[in-house]
Amino acid sequence: MEFQDRNLKCVDCGNDFVFTAGEQLFFHDKQFKNEPKRCKNCKSQRAANMGHRSSGGGNFHQKVETRTTCSGCGKETTVPFKPTQGRPVLCRECFQGKRSSAATA
Repeated sequence: MEFQDRNLKCVDCGNDFVFTAGEQLFFHDKQFKNEPKRCKNCKSQRAANMGHRSSGGGNFHQKVETRTTCSGCGKETTVPFKPTQGRPVLCRECFQGKRSSAATA
């Protein structure tokens, strides 16, 4: 399959950008279904605004730490997510205890 450079329009800034033949080949090899929607500048700006690092070969989410009270033992703890109302939140010890008892059942 032969690819040729194509001009696309960025959905954020409206400027045209080139979707190169090499990029198209990469998308084809990875079996990506959608072509890019943003130019490189807008893509890196969006990644920076969302708390990602665009360099280093991967995207990394910023770690969220929330202080809360354990529903199991009542001690204050931090969890790596934002708790949802109405759902129990467990500290590490209670969570692992519940996990190990569920694995043996």
